[in-house]
Amino acid sequence: MSGICSQPRADPAKDKAMLRVLVFLICVVVAHAGNPTQVASIEPAGLERFSENPTAVRQLLEKCLALTKQNLGYKFGSAEPSQGGMDCSGTIYYVLNQAGFADVPRTASEQYVWARRADEFEAVVSKKKSSFELDALRPGDLLFWTGTYATDRDPPVSHTMIYLGKRKSDGKQVMFGASDGRSYDGTRMAGVSVFDFTIPKQRPEGDAAPGSVFIGYATIPGLNSQP
Repeated sequence: MSGICSQPRADPAKDKAMLRVLVFLICVVVAHAGNPTQVASIEPAGLERFSENPTAVRQLLEKCLALTKQNLGYKFGSAEPSQGGMDCSGTIYYVLNQAGFADVPRTASEQYVWARRADEFEAVVSKKKSSFELDALRPGDLLFWTGTYATDRDPPVSHTMIYLGKRKSDGKQVMFGASDGRSYDGTRMAGVSVFDFTIPKQRPEGDAAPGSVFIGYATIPGLNSQP
């Protein structure tokens, strides 16, 4: 009929291609955005027997907890608060540098090797926090995991934090560091924060899926020699 504009015909193949591009772009944006910053803190006085720790340990824990009050997010590859966030090993690298440990390495794998070479590492095979293997765990110790993400580093240690001790209010064990998924009091955190210290449960036999494995802890090399 004259005077009526005809509508262009749909091209299913073209529409599908555009949809795939749109989905890809959304995934890229989500992957780079990460989770919104969600952090928790605690006062040093809220830690059990805090004042009984050696001076160097108290000062280190105070620096750690001060960072949890800066609302810093989780930012992979960062070791600078000025960038708005840091990753797990970057957080440990930064806080230990601030505490005077100039030789601390940058990555979790290197930090693990650093502790092993100083003969400070205590291996943990048990999946229970009541295990004798954790009897020597003290506030200020480094904590290490494998399997938190795929890595080709050798050794494949992928995550590190600092043990804070127990909360005075309820005896719950807590730790400091940066994560994009660990929890504190049942709430998922994302950033430089205080977290619950937990040991991942044993995976069912035959389960080949990657997963977080707590492998042990270590006194920070040189910490005991500080005044």
